[in-house]
Amino acid sequence: MAMTRTTVRRAADYTVLSVLALLFALPALYLFLGSLKPSDEVLSGLSGFLPTNLSFDNYAAVFSSLNSESTGYFWQFMGVSVLVAFVVVTGGLIVNSMAAYGLTRLKWRGQGALFTVVVLLMLIPFESVAVPLFYMFNGQRNTVYVLALPFIANAFAIYQFHTFFRKIPPSIEEAARLDGAGPWRTFFAIIVPMSKPVFASVAILTFLIQWGSFLWPVLMISDPSVRPLPLELSVFQGQQPPDWGQILAFGVLMVLPVLIVFALFQRWFVQGVASAAVKG
Repeated sequence: MAMTRTTVRRAADYTVLSVLALLFALPALYLFLGSLKPSDEVLSGLSGFLPTNLSFDNYAAVFSSLNSESTGYFWQFMGVSVLVAFVVVTGGLIVNSMAAYGLTRLKWRGQGALFTVVVLLMLIPFESVAVPLFYMFNGQRNTVYVLALPFIANAFAIYQFHTFFRKIPPSIEEAARLDGAGPWRTFFAIIVPMSKPVFASVAILTFLIQWGSFLWPVLMISDPSVRPLPLELSVFQGQQPPDWGQILAFGVLMVLPVLIVFALFQRWFVQGVASAAVKG
């Protein structure tokens, strides 16, 4: 009897999860199918899910329409977004992990107060500091530098690293010190290899936020040569009359790098989520 109840409950859980997964997947499926259809068939309600009249003409049209100095080049927009995301993610992993390690393991005066400030910074939305940042970096407008620098240090990333480092037994670092390892060697040779799940989680979340960043480029970028993809998508969508097939194709091209990054880091990301769930 107990076995039957367990089987029924498991079947019900899988059914509910499958339905939820389908609901979350439907917009992505509509995006992909719409990118392969003529513009007049994209906004056609539920019939948009029918795989009819599919072709890659919209993708070819996106590349051909963004292939001159007057419109800018698609691969140039992609290159700016990739470069900015790479700098923010890579720099953020180094800076935020080291800051979190200093707040977790090194003992110094004011450590607790500074960590409290970091936690409070997580509560401040970016929109509330966008205008002060605008005036602070006004001299660096229309540069890749200004798109990346303000977002390398991140309070939420520091908090994530801090939470993970606290769960690493201090005895491991004590053993390293007995073997003659200093703080730098201990961090890079021992702590970093043990922390792949949190590094993957922070990398994916940081990349997602930075890849879709729109408000900051709107404020700081007017030169098409340094325009990232989200800003260019808004310009592309504003062309009249709007070609929805091409707009959705542009959207698919924006999503592909996100899928690639998740595929590269998903093993450690899932390990980090599972570890947090078990320890929580």
